[in-house]
Amino acid sequence: MAKAPKPKSNVVADNRKARFHYEIIDTLETGLVLTGTEVKALRLGRATIAESYATEEQGEIWLINSYVPEYLQANRFNHEPKRRRKLLVHKAQRNRLAGAVQRDGMTLVPLKIYFNDQGRAKLELAVAKGKNAPDKRESIKERDWNRQKQRVMKEAGRD
Repeated sequence: MAKAPKPKSNVVADNRKARFHYEIIDTLETGLVLTGTEVKALRLGRATIAESYATEEQGEIWLINSYVPEYLQANRFNHEPKRRRKLLVHKAQRNRLAGAVQRDGMTLVPLKIYFNDQGRAKLELAVAKGKNAPDKRESIKERDWNRQKQRVMKEAGRD
């Protein structure tokens, strides 16, 4: 009997607007310190990181304003949905991230939460710089042009 293939995407939460509002400079995979009920709630796939950010405080990186809903079967052992979550990064990476934020005026933006092949929750964290209005308009023009190009190619393929 053959095993069923694993789903290709284990993404739990995705911050789709981050690539529109920020210019992504660098990305980094980090671990998350979670409680048991948070892991179970993440596996249900209802977490949100749309308005969250990361910051460096007292030598540690923290994820702030992320929402992981309560796990209903846990009743009194549940977690707080919007609590601060510690991110696990190496010391050198932490120093590099903190330096970029302090020195260059960058921001730490979470891009997605997913489960890796070992079943551990990971966060893709980006060092980003905020876009101004003309940059956003340029992104919209490029997106519309790509959409129009795809339509033309699709119609040309049918003829």
